[in-house]
Amino acid sequence: MALPDLSTASADPEQADAHRPVPSARAVPTSTYRLQLHAGFTTDDAASLVPYLAQLGVGHVFCSPVLQAAPGSTHGYDVVDHTRISAEIGGEDGLRRLAAAAHDHGMGLIVDVVPNHMAIPTPIWHNRALWSTLRDGPDSPYADWFDIDPSSERSILVPVLGRPIGSVLADGEIELGVEQIPQPDGTTAEEAVVRYFDHVLPVAAGTQHLGLTDLLDRQWYRLAYWKVADDELNYRRFFDVDTLAAIRVELPQVFEATHETLLRLQGEGVIDGYRIDHPDGLTDPRGYLRDLERATGGAWTVVEKILEADEQLPGDFPCAGTTGYDALWRVGGLFHDPHGALGLTHLWQRRTEDLRPFSEIAAESTEQIVSTSLWAELERLTTLIHHICQEDIRLRDTTRRNIQKVVRALLGAMDRYRAYIVPGEPAPGAERAVIDQAAARALQVLGDDEDVVMTLETVVALVCGDEVGSAGRTASAARSEVVVRFAQTCGPVHAKGLEDTAFYRYTRFLAVTEVGSDPERIGVEPDDLHDHALEKRHTHPDAMTTLSTHDTKRSEDVRARLAVLTEQPLEWAVLVQDLDRATSASRGDRVDGAVELLLWQVLVSCWDLPGADAPRITADRLEGYLLKAMREAKTLTTWTDQDSEYEQQVLDLGRAALASEEVDRLLTEWTRRTHAAQRTAILGQKLVQLTMPGVPDVYQGNETIDLSLVDPDNRRAVDHAAHAERLTRMLEGAGPDGIGDEKLWLTRSALVLRRQRPELFQGRDAGYRPLPTTTGHAVAFGRAVGEGEIEVVTVVTRLAHGLAQRGGWGDAQLALPEGRWRDLLSGVEVDGGMVPLQSLLTTWPVALLVRAEDPAADGAEDHDGARAGSGVQEERR
Repeated sequence: MALPDLSTASADPEQADAHRPVPSARAVPTSTYRLQLHAGFTTDDAASLVPYLAQLGVGHVFCSPVLQAAPGSTHGYDVVDHTRISAEIGGEDGLRRLAAAAHDHGMGLIVDVVPNHMAIPTPIWHNRALWSTLRDGPDSPYADWFDIDPSSERSILVPVLGRPIGSVLADGEIELGVEQIPQPDGTTAEEAVVRYFDHVLPVAAGTQHLGLTDLLDRQWYRLAYWKVADDELNYRRFFDVDTLAAIRVELPQVFEATHETLLRLQGEGVIDGYRIDHPDGLTDPRGYLRDLERATGGAWTVVEKILEADEQLPGDFPCAGTTGYDALWRVGGLFHDPHGALGLTHLWQRRTEDLRPFSEIAAESTEQIVSTSLWAELERLTTLIHHICQEDIRLRDTTRRNIQKVVRALLGAMDRYRAYIVPGEPAPGAERAVIDQAAARALQVLGDDEDVVMTLETVVALVCGDEVGSAGRTASAARSEVVVRFAQTCGPVHAKGLEDTAFYRYTRFLAVTEVGSDPERIGVEPDDLHDHALEKRHTHPDAMTTLSTHDTKRSEDVRARLAVLTEQPLEWAVLVQDLDRATSASRGDRVDGAVELLLWQVLVSCWDLPGADAPRITADRLEGYLLKAMREAKTLTTWTDQDSEYEQQVLDLGRAALASEEVDRLLTEWTRRTHAAQRTAILGQKLVQLTMPGVPDVYQGNETIDLSLVDPDNRRAVDHAAHAERLTRMLEGAGPDGIGDEKLWLTRSALVLRRQRPELFQGRDAGYRPLPTTTGHAVAFGRAVGEGEIEVVTVVTRLAHGLAQRGGWGDAQLALPEGRWRDLLSGVEVDGGMVPLQSLLTTWPVALLVRAEDPAADGAEDHDGARAGSGVQEERR
């Protein structure tokens, strides 16, 4: 199936206007709180939390995808039916109850949207669109929904067999039968089917009478051995996940069908805004967002876009901004000491004997991904470009071998998820520069062979939509497809090569091997954070900010606890040596230095944290994480080719460490010695995130201490009842009891303040002004209405270990605007001017200051009738 003419790919504006929802009065959230919905935590469970969330100060409830997902889904990104709200989470009635509860408490409802793909469930009939396509081929009303290679003649690869098909057929493992297949109207109809264990596939009309071998050869799909997928998969998917098939939402009819339910609910006042999953997988992200903006009437929408380094979200994307990974690494990096990088690097090199910089490890990882799990995508691009060259006499001498070599190198040289170039439009200068810079890097790998260089020039021109070869051919469907297909392939290569491979190999410092981060960059200067905040205020003031998501590899508190390693790299190296000695009897000869460093960092950041009410990691959780980390690293074992001996040795070491009294003593003592620095980083990064420009998102449970690792660990049940009880206790006058309470109270104080005074935090009119301090160990900024006087001030301590080594604050001061100020956290009151930090940061390492005459400073009642913390303030004074 060729890609459509993109000039007609947007929904008709007049048709969209006819059913455009009325924008909600709660257009921009003051904050969001992310909830993971599934059968074990339904919309009714979420609705029961709304009073607590309102008391916490949350502006909008933010839900994981709510459309019908595959059976047993725990995350919702494997949608099978866009016409229904998931029955497992409570159906449409349940979602309405959740929305009503939120609205009754002055809150809104944000939902996650998955426009890029649908699930290939087991059995497939759960996805009626795909079932119809596999059964009826081009006669299916859904025939154009799925992004299938046109050269495949619609014979869609279904790689589910455990062995080659010849062996499976010989052993009689594939059978013909009948099945009652659910229909759209709720009835069932008996259909002929092909069965392979749990897998059920349809039978094309008129082929039921054939013998099994001939019947399989006449279907609109090709049943195949699972290992065939990497080489010959002929449909686009989400990254390298074969069970998530891409859909063509750029087609108006597909956009309308896949968004109709959500738009209807928005029009009825149930849904208030959207988070868009993986827009970089789409044919034209800008075009999609324009369609969505028209359809929603401009509802608040953020996109899951990972910006690399100094990359900017294109200014013509009609959305509020990103989901906040650009804030995540900057805020976290504020608490990393760049001077510790050398010591951490020396430890890494001694333990692994790997002297390469991360860039070389990343290049190796990317090359492995392109040559294995994403080979089918490389082949599809190569075939497409070779076909174009063969059809143009001026390009005909461009060989397939050179094309593949060049495309492979160019994909590996991309330093971001994609460039945004639309067929038929001139490539923007900034986007062209992304391709040109990648080509320059690729050339260093390819060498100076004249034929290869010419091929690279040809491929770059095609990728940018330039005229190359014979004149007048830039508008061909095939050339348009090259532009789109290359961009769509860059994302999977980048994500799988870096985040899902190299990040698990380079375990020097886990806190920066994180989504959106740069493992080579340790430390962010205060001025860099201020520059980012000021820029966001002007460009995307209502984008989301975040510290933890369902995709982060470690929760915000795990990363914050690791920050102290950058301040004490030598002490950390000694601890690693002691841990080695304590577990030497349990270390097998195949345990490598990289996985060992990963293990110790996981344990030191997930060990008991006094006052946190977050018990140390269990053996089951640790083993699940280690298995995932080892297989994602793909060095000695993989998901598809497992080395059980190596894996068992690593798991044995982890289990022995958890059981060792000496390890317990060492890690407990480390926590005791570094507790103050860990507390400072945990509270500091949270307060910065909650008060900087943007809409802060709190991932479920992270209003207090959460020591979670990568999914599925971060989808564990949250004890919201315990958090609500602790918050109620503090609202009734008790002081925070430990760091868990402190983080909860800090979060509540900031969120309530944002809800009470949205004009200080929302939109371009909300001012942000860095405030000077006389020390690099404190960072401060103020929030105001426009150019008016500052009314809220955030102050945080950074690099607390170094501060303690220098003897504390001494005579360090903060330049505070004139007036009387009260700290919402400690209750301390100070006059403006040059304020000694020693007197301000007495019981807390951070401060959230409001003018004393502001009602918020006196614990004014919010709309739930709860006093804004006066009891805590009185007790702590």
